[in-house]
Formats: sequence, C-alpha cells, structure tokens
Amino acid sequence: MNGVQLWTLQRVTAIVLAVAVVVHLVTILVAVRGGLSAAEIIGRTRGNWAWLGFYAVFALAAGLHGAIGLRAIAAEWAGWRGRGYDLAWIGIALVTAAFGIRAAWGLFSA
Repeated sequence: MNGVQLWTLQRVTAIVLAVAVVVHLVTILVAVRGGLSAAEIIGRTRGNWAWLGFYAVFALAAGLHGAIGLRAIAAEWAGWRGRGYDLAWIGIALVTAAFGIRAAWGLFSA
C-alpha cells in the first residue's frame, strides 16, 4: 500500500472506531444503569450475531488503526522501510485484530 492508501485507511478506521467506542460505552452505561449484572449481559450477547459482527468489526478496525500508526512511528523514528517491514505491520494488525475477535467470539459462544 502506498502512503495515500494508508492515510485513507487510517482515517476510515478512525471513523469506525469513533462510532464503535460510542456505541460500546453507551451500551455499557445503559446496561449498568438498568441494573443488569455481568451474567445477564453475557446472557444477552450469547448467540447474538449482531453483537459478534459489531465487535469483530471493532477489533479489526482497532488492529488496523493501531498497526498503521505504529508503522508510521517506526518509519519516522527508526527509518524502517521495505517489504519485510510492511509484512510485519500487516502481521501485527492481524494478530491484534484476532485477539479482539477471539474475545468477541468468547462472548458469543459463552
């Protein structure tokens, strides 16, 4: 990917993250103020494909956004460049996203 594509992808993931964080926090506040316990919240997320999809997109956006930012910092501060470097940041993005998606799957299948 070139610089313009990475810049665009980072801005798109920032928008997704902004919306996802607001939805996540509002959902938590509504659930807690509504008196739901952790067990009741997990019961409502279990088997819910919409929440699984939401958190999978959230995790993927976070993984990509963070990895692109780390890539830019490493390129600027350490001068790292090249194909191997690009593959490393893609790997970091996918591993980070996989951790989040695994957590979402855990809630889905709890």
